[in-house]
Amino acid sequence: MTDENPFAPPTPRAAVPPANEPAVPAPGSAPEPAPEAAPAERPAETTSARSHQTQQLPAQPADRPTAQLPTTGYLTTLPAPSAAGAHEPGPHGSGSHAPGHDSPAGHPGTAHYGTAQPPRSRRGRLGTGTVSAVVLLGLLAGAAGGVGAYALLDSRSAARPADAALPQHAAGTTQVERPEGSVAAIAAAALPSVVSIEVRAPQGVATGSGMILKSEGYILTNNHVVAEAASGADVTVTFSDGHEQPAELVGATPDYDLAVIRVEETGLEPLVLGDSDDVVVGDAVLAVGSPLGLEATVTTGIVSALHRPVKAGESAEAAFIDAIQTDAAINPGNSGGPLVNSAGEVIGINSAIAQGPGTTTATGNIGLGFAIPSNQARHTAEQLIETGSATFPIIGVLLDPAYQGEGVQVSQEAQQGTPAVTPNGPADQAGIKPGDVILSVDGRPVSVADELIVAIRAKAPGDPVTLQVRSGKNEREVRVVLEERSSGQ
Repeated sequence: MTDENPFAPPTPRAAVPPANEPAVPAPGSAPEPAPEAAPAERPAETTSARSHQTQQLPAQPADRPTAQLPTTGYLTTLPAPSAAGAHEPGPHGSGSHAPGHDSPAGHPGTAHYGTAQPPRSRRGRLGTGTVSAVVLLGLLAGAAGGVGAYALLDSRSAARPADAALPQHAAGTTQVERPEGSVAAIAAAALPSVVSIEVRAPQGVATGSGMILKSEGYILTNNHVVAEAASGADVTVTFSDGHEQPAELVGATPDYDLAVIRVEETGLEPLVLGDSDDVVVGDAVLAVGSPLGLEATVTTGIVSALHRPVKAGESAEAAFIDAIQTDAAINPGNSGGPLVNSAGEVIGINSAIAQGPGTTTATGNIGLGFAIPSNQARHTAEQLIETGSATFPIIGVLLDPAYQGEGVQVSQEAQQGTPAVTPNGPADQAGIKPGDVILSVDGRPVSVADELIVAIRAKAPGDPVTLQVRSGKNEREVRVVLEERSSGQ
């Protein structure tokens, strides 16, 4: 392993059949004799026979009282016809019979809907006024019943429900305190400067977050969010007010997992990049972004650790981050969004989350999120805006990944034609030899290769660092001036 390795990261009401209407004798005329007893039901006639006959019903004697029909069955809503039982109009304008349901005698062609009904005896037709009276009577009876029920409840106070009137807010009497520095105040200030990013490529759609970096339309995000833009994928930015703008890639580096994109818009409100070196464990922070596509989401937490060596991505596209660890909820889609302190300043760019053992894909927050420190983000963003690319520092050695022991060992031999120590490189000039063990960087102990690489990447090219080196049994401090290397080299 080399310290030069890059980082990746509708029911109709059924018709009620009309009752048989008796013939009413003219005033003053003698009543006809009553007919002989007839069967309760006549055999059903065929449709053709009914079409040429007029059924004469016997007249009712004048001294015979008019039959009073019960309301039952006439104020009942029948089930709606099914699709199979629907009746189209017959040749005489009446509905056809439902299968298995004959019409009452003397009423050819009356359709029945719903379930089978028992045969009905002859009945006089119930007039509209009578029906209205019955309905009104029913309504009045219902109202009287309701009044009676309440009277009963009043007489039995123990059976009456409790008074459900709830206290109401008096307008203007309560004010929620949202002082400067509160979570609500910080969120209100930060949200207008945080955007949602969508990248459409042949492989699919990627989404993430970003923050406005400059008023001229520059936006900072993660490289892994917009990586496909380098191959011509379309990038769309959605702002907090909902409007969208296409964006173009300005520059990106997989080594730090950072990228800058730009929209053709001015007058934007940028967020301020704070000093990540001033961050301490326990500081309150807010993570802002679009987790799982839920735009303008804010979560809170604290800084739970510093200088976490985080490797994101695989192989040559891996990124090494000297990360700020936070328990503020970070989920897929938060990538590229800001981590904001209590002063409203950005102290990190949310980039990665930890997953449990055996998990190979990001499934959600477990309280371990990581952000690229703002100082690193500032330095890299400036390079990307100015040149379209970024550099990173190296010491010029190959590291042995198989080494077990204290510190990190420089490879003892060349790997794939690359020497263990780059001739005339920073390490060579400082006297570091193949097989030497590097124990610390500026007093910060290192025990695995990733820790050493992250510690070096946290610096800038040209910065001096002090390494604690052991050669055999001898230990010494050496001063190394870091060399610059461009992404892709």
